[in-house]
Amino acid sequence: MSPWARKCLHGAGDSIIIQVIKGNGDVLNPSVYRTALCQPESLLAVDMGLRTGLALYGQDGRLIWYRSTNFGSVPRLRRAIPNLLAGLPNPTHLVLEGGGKMARIWEREAGLRYIDYWCISAETWRERLLLPRQQRNRFMAKHFATGVARSIIDWSGAPKPMVPLENDTAEAILIGLWGVLNVGWLAELPPALQR
Repeated sequence: MSPWARKCLHGAGDSIIIQVIKGNGDVLNPSVYRTALCQPESLLAVDMGLRTGLALYGQDGRLIWYRSTNFGSVPRLRRAIPNLLAGLPNPTHLVLEGGGKMARIWEREAGLRYIDYWCISAETWRERLLLPRQQRNRFMAKHFATGVARSIIDWSGAPKPMVPLENDTAEAILIGLWGVLNVGWLAELPPALQR
């Protein structure tokens, strides 16, 4: 989790002044952010790569949308992330699967927006959301992740996919479910998703 805390100082209209407190207690200068007051929080899950799976969850723990995007190159990814994050409804949490150079790009942008973020491995969410027999190897885990992702789509009432789910999209959906459980937006897996 990032070492930041947000405290609302004053809000009017569609602007809000946020006081940012670092983990060591230092208070940074208040900043004005354009946001709707009392707007529900959202969590973005990312299966990182040049071909990236994305899944957005609302504060009710339900999937809002999901997609796959091919950024093509690291410079294009770097240019696209600010616009992607700016277009989300009140993003407060970001969960990334993977690490390295691409993770640092996402983490930097999240830090600039005071978005809490986690970098996890595939094993982290698989352990919580798949049965041991479904994780025997990478290919089996990807196959079962697609089935669980379809169940999440149905349970959430999100639009059904018009084409077969790509592995990166299905995994982003499960990464996001791990995230909403970790944040506490859902106390446990919904009955429809329990294994």
